[in-house]
Amino acid sequence: MILSIESSCDDSSIAITEIETKKLLFHKKISQEAEHACYGGVVPELASRLHAVALPEILQETKAYFPQLKAIAVTNQPGLGVTLLEGIAMAKTLAVLLEIPLISVHHLKAHIYSLFIEKESIIPLLVLLISGGHTQIIRVEHFEKMEIMATSMDDSVGESFDKCAKMMGLGYPGGPIIEALAREGDEDRFDFPVPLRNSPLIAFSLSGLKNAVRLQVEKSSVSNGGTLTPKDQRDIAASFQKAVKLHLLQKSKKIFAKEKIRDFAIVGGASANLYIREAYEILCRQYGKRMHTAPLKYCSDNAAMVGRYAIEAYKRKDFVDPDTIDIISTKKQQSGTLL
Repeated sequence: MILSIESSCDDSSIAITEIETKKLLFHKKISQEAEHACYGGVVPELASRLHAVALPEILQETKAYFPQLKAIAVTNQPGLGVTLLEGIAMAKTLAVLLEIPLISVHHLKAHIYSLFIEKESIIPLLVLLISGGHTQIIRVEHFEKMEIMATSMDDSVGESFDKCAKMMGLGYPGGPIIEALAREGDEDRFDFPVPLRNSPLIAFSLSGLKNAVRLQVEKSSVSNGGTLTPKDQRDIAASFQKAVKLHLLQKSKKIFAKEKIRDFAIVGGASANLYIREAYEILCRQYGKRMHTAPLKYCSDNAAMVGRYAIEAYKRKDFVDPDTIDIISTKKQQSGTLL
């Protein structure tokens, strides 16, 4: 079995995965959303302190599996440096004490393997990764070759949902709140700009759309004595979500038109948005592609996906020295680069 640890942001999670069967034997996640909600986003130092409490608490529940462990896996990039450190410190200690190998896991690659929890992998694969920190289309040729075909120039999908929710005073995390409001709103009321609509660039950009939402929030608030009406909130949410959808689809179509890989997937925290999922199901039918998604409970950060990726790394003996494992924080990655 492999014990896997995830602490790249604000979710403390540990899983136990059986190597041969890929069965998930144990999985627990403690979210910090309530603690960060009053700040409108994740506070790194607070997140680190909460990991220091939650991870040992979860680990206590896994001790019965220790004799059967063959490796320890931990997310080491990308993410918040101070929170990655908590998971890595635990992983290094366990690997040394139990005298078993250590596997470092790239967080975005783990999201791709969230599709295959307790399943065989489907590769080659085109992947749209939409999360709080990233918006990318990745061409997965095999385990060791994953190429970024398009990436965000500024705000990610998840980040833009959070910020727009904050502008309207709706709380954190913003994604589920915006999606719920949008279901009851008029998505055609506000004509928000679709980013890069007339640009040949195959890239993503949401900062301009976010600014358009800010201006509309200010305008609607002024006309109502300084506050948004519930109808304004619903309609702004729906119109914003529609513009995000159209932007993602427009750039994805350019890749779909030239890419022969038949299997396509959406992963990452924002992939739990059913409105966006439904739009891509239609697009995949139009282009003759098969769509795959992870179960909703595995869309956000979790150790189960880390463990599933780690199985493939273990089979390849892709281990790292506990004394030299790197902590790599969030950084921009350009199109054409490999994960």
